[in-house]
Amino acid sequence: MVRLGPNQYGKAENRVVRVYRDTDVHVLRDLNVSTSLRGDFEAAHIAGDQRDVLPTDTQKNTAFAFAKEEGVRAIEEYALTLGRHFLTAAPAATGARIAVEEYPWERVGDHSFVRAGGGVRTTVVEVSATDEIVVSGIKDLVLMNTTGSEFKGFLKDAYTTLQETDDRILATSLETTWRYTSTGLDFDTVYAEIRRLLITTFAETHSLALQQTLYAMGEAVLSAVEDVAEISFSAPNKHHLLVDLSPFGVGNPGEVFIAADRPYGLIEATVVR
Repeated sequence: MVRLGPNQYGKAENRVVRVYRDTDVHVLRDLNVSTSLRGDFEAAHIAGDQRDVLPTDTQKNTAFAFAKEEGVRAIEEYALTLGRHFLTAAPAATGARIAVEEYPWERVGDHSFVRAGGGVRTTVVEVSATDEIVVSGIKDLVLMNTTGSEFKGFLKDAYTTLQETDDRILATSLETTWRYTSTGLDFDTVYAEIRRLLITTFAETHSLALQQTLYAMGEAVLSAVEDVAEISFSAPNKHHLLVDLSPFGVGNPGEVFIAADRPYGLIEATVVR
């Protein structure tokens, strides 16, 4: 005996760009939107019966139409609006998952922009008849401290070659997500505060290990933002290795490094209340 297991379907990576032209100073929102539905779609899989299937092309069209009709404010609000709509439009669906990435642009004129590099804002919204869950975050947030970082006193065995250090570069490309306790928030304001706390805490923490720095960042967010239930981190340790210039008769007191992209340590943790 076989049966259909968990399944979902949708339209992935719709590149939705919304330009507000209400005034001479334009506003730009640049999104990557993925939608999916789950529910009672057994007939579609087993018999090819599509009568309950809202096409993925329709989901795509809705993402673009809602950018105009409903507007794009906070990406969390936009995602919740889409998710609620799809549960009405597709009665066989028991849940909708909307994932949105927002790419940052920096204004250089009334209607001119340059792509910024301060991380990509993200959200994943799960909408069902009984619950709404919002998990937001930021990825590709590249951070570096050129001093104020140590790594020593670690466990050693026969295969350990790493030398202890009390002064190293600490760098990472941070990916972090946090779960909100409510959907009725000023998401833009809360996001800006969390991002500020993450960057400030990274800069101000004398690090004994990347693990310690991540915990301090999570602690800072949970202490300051009561609407966050938990925060998770995935942080590659972007190693910077001191270059030996002694063969050339040149000293190198912590000034010239090689940025090694792999292999790398990957530190992951969740800080909870």
